[in-house]
Amino acid sequence: MSSLIFLVACQKKEAETVKEAAAFYPTLSIVKEEAVVYSDYPVVLQGKKDVELRPKIDGFIEAILVEEGQKVKKGQVLFRIYAPQFKEENVAAVANLSRAEAELNDAGMKVKKVKPLVEENIISNYELESAQYNLKTKKALFAEAKANLSNAEANLRYTQIVAPFDGVIGLIPFKEGALVNSSSIKPLTVISDTSSIHTYLSMNEKQFFDFTQQGIHGSVQEQIDLLPQVSLILANETEYSEKGKITTVSGQFDPLTGSINFRAVFGNKAGLLRSGNSASIRVYEKVNNTILVPQKSTFDLQGKRFVYVVGNNAVVKSREIQIMEKEPSGQQYIVMSGLNAGDKIVSADIGGLKDGVKIKLK
Repeated sequence: MSSLIFLVACQKKEAETVKEAAAFYPTLSIVKEEAVVYSDYPVVLQGKKDVELRPKIDGFIEAILVEEGQKVKKGQVLFRIYAPQFKEENVAAVANLSRAEAELNDAGMKVKKVKPLVEENIISNYELESAQYNLKTKKALFAEAKANLSNAEANLRYTQIVAPFDGVIGLIPFKEGALVNSSSIKPLTVISDTSSIHTYLSMNEKQFFDFTQQGIHGSVQEQIDLLPQVSLILANETEYSEKGKITTVSGQFDPLTGSINFRAVFGNKAGLLRSGNSASIRVYEKVNNTILVPQKSTFDLQGKRFVYVVGNNAVVKSREIQIMEKEPSGQQYIVMSGLNAGDKIVSADIGGLKDGVKIKLK
């Protein structure tokens, strides 16, 4: 009778130690593999060219011929500046050039007339020298009048502000009738070439060396040329359809911030992106010989991360793991320590598990 009681007690104790699970659980055998992780860097988008347009003369805005956000072509007139004095100067310069040209021709004819008379000793050589000096003076006056006309024509052209290249018009802070000049604090507008978009992201020294030493050898520029493409995460947290490429890195670190800038370029065929947009650059990095586990296979306890490891006889036991801050995706973690290749863990549905539970393997 005592033996029977002892046997029942042992069985009860064993049942309390190893609890039989009611359902099958999925498991994952741990292996080391290559993973791609990413980091996001906040950026402000810039056009391929962003140029401030400013008047080169003083005057009133006579006409604004474009709208904010309008696409324009190279050479298209955008603004007209009312400055009538330049038109008057141009008319006067044309007249002065005509007079100087007439005087030059007259002086040249006089030299031709005097020269044979001197050769025949009809008049003195002084008359020829005087005529030649006068011709030289008239040539100088003609050159001066020509330069004045060129300057007047340039000033007259400055009354029209034209697009220096194909682009998109930005904010126009002035209205028609406003007085503007070359020293105005605000430009007339900014024109942007957004056929491609440039972004500049900053990395500290550690990030720089981690990023540029991903198993690639050669110069920094050669390493940059071989780097994977980057993604652009827009302000609404969606990923932009076109991938970008890191093309250059600045020549030195900023001694104040300890950071260095990379330039990434994105295509903009649809014209969706504009200068001034805020976004994030998603930069990918390869991590070799690493352990990946599903996020749903882990649980948090007092600020620490755990998984259930399947031991002998399919009995589970929780084990703390250390994970990388960077995630390969929203579904997995990279395990830095706590697991080894060959371990087996419960990969999902861990809500009802506890240490010592015996499970059935799927």
